[in-house]
Amino acid sequence: MKKLNRINTGLEKLQPIKVVQFGEGNFLRAFVDYAFQRLNKEVDFNAGIAMVQPLKDGMVNMINEQDGLYTLFMNGIKKGEKIQDIELITNIVKAINPYSDFADYLALAKEEELQFIVSNTTEAGIEFIESDTPDMQPPVSFPAKLTVLLYERFKHFNGDAAKALTIIPCELIDYNSETLKKYILQYCDLWGLGADFKTWLSDACTYHSTLVDRIVPGYPRAEIEEYNNKLEYQDNLIVAAEPFFLWAIEGGDALKGKLPFHKTNLNVKIVDDIRPFKMIKVRILNGAHTAMVPFSLLYGNKLVMETVNGSFTGKFVNSVIGEISETLDMDKNEILAYTEEVMDRFKNPFIKHALADIALNSISKFKVRVLPSLLQYYKANKKLPTNLTFSLACLIQFYKGTWNNEALPVKDSPEIVEAFKNAWQLGTLDLVVAKVLANTEFWGEDLTKIEGLSEATVLALNEIEANGIEQGFENYSKTSKKQTLNI
Repeated sequence: MKKLNRINTGLEKLQPIKVVQFGEGNFLRAFVDYAFQRLNKEVDFNAGIAMVQPLKDGMVNMINEQDGLYTLFMNGIKKGEKIQDIELITNIVKAINPYSDFADYLALAKEEELQFIVSNTTEAGIEFIESDTPDMQPPVSFPAKLTVLLYERFKHFNGDAAKALTIIPCELIDYNSETLKKYILQYCDLWGLGADFKTWLSDACTYHSTLVDRIVPGYPRAEIEEYNNKLEYQDNLIVAAEPFFLWAIEGGDALKGKLPFHKTNLNVKIVDDIRPFKMIKVRILNGAHTAMVPFSLLYGNKLVMETVNGSFTGKFVNSVIGEISETLDMDKNEILAYTEEVMDRFKNPFIKHALADIALNSISKFKVRVLPSLLQYYKANKKLPTNLTFSLACLIQFYKGTWNNEALPVKDSPEIVEAFKNAWQLGTLDLVVAKVLANTEFWGEDLTKIEGLSEATVLALNEIEANGIEQGFENYSKTSKKQTLNI
């Protein structure tokens, strides 16, 4: 089988470098690089990408060995049907390791057609390291590396505002572009790079926060032979991803002019505010994940797919999503479309998503992802949501650490594990629930003050311990439906 390179594929002609990308891992290659390829194909965007390896160890050598080419397999379920799309990604012009080729890295600043910086530096992240200096080759942190590159560009083009860059970070932190901009300006001050450069950074360059949403398992090790059999070449950089794609970017008409995704059918939304998109993702996708984990593990399932395909557990997850959806102040058709997609993603047979893996730090996840929906439902309907309240009870039961004489995969900080151990030693379920719900470190507030919540949680736990998850839920739901709060 022939090697994958540009000569063997007839792709010797390179596109001009319009994008510098910090990060060369699976996610960016299955997400951002794919997105720019769609622009290239559908609107003749003609954008080449230069990858920068953010850490000393990485994949640039492997990427350069294949001339930046690799295959993306998009596997999943759409409207109940299995689908697989295969695409050769061709827009990577070069990959650079700044730790070994710093001059090549700096040379990127002089690219005439460079317009965009994108990043997903999950290992190092968007952080400020005060010990970084401008003469390091390179500095340690990503914001420091970027500041050096931007300063080089500023000097080379004599502060020309037309050569300023559009900066689009994809790191999974709140207000990612604002944080990145803050650190860049801090380095500018710390290193004494001058007022003119600072003005160019602040006024000419633009910064855009993002939300990214695509599950990317990465290199399909278990299925690699099967995947390679579908190709006419040997690819050592195959990436697997789900078909679902959402990229929400904060920006106005100017950004739409620079990035004409609206001329494609790819789900890229350039909007004034990404918070609604973040809200629906965190509440429905992440919230349903978090709510199902203890419930489904106690029931005896191992995988997300197994959970949503089960007649009892699948119905429970659907009802959880229904309760969450009621609390979202968004277009109902948009919510419905998203929930249908989420269920298809959960059912994806190509993604073996272990519940035990999602169980990590479930208390903090529940606080951010599930509790707001529970409380908003309570406020709007004058009653507690049956499924979300039961999932809270399952969470408390899960943190006991054992079930049916078997250890449960509880993974959390020692302080949280110890707090639950102490609570469960109090004896009665009333005392356990009172102790757990009153813990403001867990929830950010005292949940015993929520009328009826302690009683409902005790009732659910009694049912779980006496009758197991399925019968316990059936009994609990009959009782809970009769309870309307006088508030």
